[in-house]
Amino acid sequence: MNKLQALFFSTIIVCFGLTFSSHAQSKTIQFEEYVGLWKGNTAENNPFEVTVTIAGLRKPKASLIFSNDKELFRKEITLKDTLHIELDEKLYFEGIANQDKSQINGFIKFGNNFYPIQLLIKDEVYEGLFNLSANHFLQPESQYIEIRKVYNSVEGYGAYPHLGTWANDLKITNHKISFEDYKTGLLFQGDLKESQIILSVGLTSFELGKINYRKVDKKEKSEKIAIEDGWTYAKQKLILKDLENDIDQNKLKGVESVVVAQDGKIRYENYFNGSNSTTTNDLRSAGKSIGSAVIGLAIDDGIITSTQEKVYDYLPQSFQYTKDKEKSKITIEHLLTMSSGIGVYEDYYQETDDWLKNVLEPELKYNAGTRTNYMSADPFLLSVNLSERLPYPLEFYMHKKLFGPLGINNYILNTDDKGNPYFAGGLCMTPRDMLKFGQLYLDKGMWNGKRILSEKWVNESFKKHTILENTSNAYGYFWWHETYKVKKKSISSIEARGNGGQYISIIPELNIVIVVTTENYNKRGAAQQTEKIITEYVLKFIL
Repeated sequence: MNKLQALFFSTIIVCFGLTFSSHAQSKTIQFEEYVGLWKGNTAENNPFEVTVTIAGLRKPKASLIFSNDKELFRKEITLKDTLHIELDEKLYFEGIANQDKSQINGFIKFGNNFYPIQLLIKDEVYEGLFNLSANHFLQPESQYIEIRKVYNSVEGYGAYPHLGTWANDLKITNHKISFEDYKTGLLFQGDLKESQIILSVGLTSFELGKINYRKVDKKEKSEKIAIEDGWTYAKQKLILKDLENDIDQNKLKGVESVVVAQDGKIRYENYFNGSNSTTTNDLRSAGKSIGSAVIGLAIDDGIITSTQEKVYDYLPQSFQYTKDKEKSKITIEHLLTMSSGIGVYEDYYQETDDWLKNVLEPELKYNAGTRTNYMSADPFLLSVNLSERLPYPLEFYMHKKLFGPLGINNYILNTDDKGNPYFAGGLCMTPRDMLKFGQLYLDKGMWNGKRILSEKWVNESFKKHTILENTSNAYGYFWWHETYKVKKKSISSIEARGNGGQYISIIPELNIVIVVTTENYNKRGAAQQTEKIITEYVLKFIL
């Protein structure tokens, strides 16, 4: 991974603005005309929902076909109970047929992400849906580009494409633009016209569709989309007019969803700024708490015997040379509590071609268990450790044990440099599914009357195992502790937290779960705004 790939979008934005404005000035287009908000629309019926078909089952070679309004891709395959098929340098399919061959459960690996897929057989054809529009920026309601002034840019302008966090190979020549979205591997290329921006989206081997952007005054009002996912609604709903008014007037910035469940039922649900109930959000570090749950499931299953197991016992043999006297003491619990002593941050190892090598080779910053240092290397090592123990890929275990039982199918798994699920963050889920995960922990490992996770693990996860040195928050197994002051009353909360103010807040004494998602990644004050929403707009009203 080069330096550009590891920059977050605020920096990519400035580079985009520099290149675009300098080219624009050398031509006749006035860049000022592009400043503002642009809304994208697709001519096709959501070309990013791709049908996957396996046909010709009785023939010597079956055909694997991708299609939307047209056939995109076809490849002859040998049909087996376990499939691993490379379709493109950025795209492959993996699946396992069930015992009676009535379905194939698996994943599409696309760029750095896994997308769950289930192919059901009908009339001797397997068919399922590859939902690329699970990506926030490919949803019809969320296709926006914002171009604005950037004061630290030499040219004075920058473009904020809501297309993901990393961009590669940006080129703008003769009013044409092209770049690659790093996480998905999608190629964007098209034309910069006088009153519109037209982008073709696809891979080198096929085009999915086109997005036509036109300037708008503001984002469209979000609409609720009714879905059946196991949630029911409370009879007494919360009326949070102050919250809605302040979001509408931009006093609360970048808020995309607020969802509240109390006593196991949804009391409040609302979406803003072009999002809806089917929009997935990048949880960033809130995904660490889900990684913790997967470790708990592995302990419940006996795959990991206890949190006191030594981490190096299940790291790849090729990296055992990095072990020394102090590193050999690192346990699963040290990783779960950010107490491993490793001093390597993600902006270092994610810029290399071998993440594990660059996490394990440096000497420990301090001895394991002596100090707490919040970082992403610890959950990364947990996902590697668990992957080494399993007889099949980790993504299948996560779906079988956690996502499937919760009825979660619209999600995206982020991966590390070797293509394994990455516990440190980047998982995308809908707010309602985030709420399910919080409810699972509030109900001590139960969901809709079914045991998914042991009560013992939930209790252990919520203990105040350590204090984070940089925030003074008590910390469990990738769970934050917070105390809110509301009407002179102290309210204790246990939270999954992610960059930009992505929160799953669990408040046992009120039997409540609150989810807030935003588009405020890498913005100052984003976490404080989410906490303000929790205290001044939700808890204050409830109390």
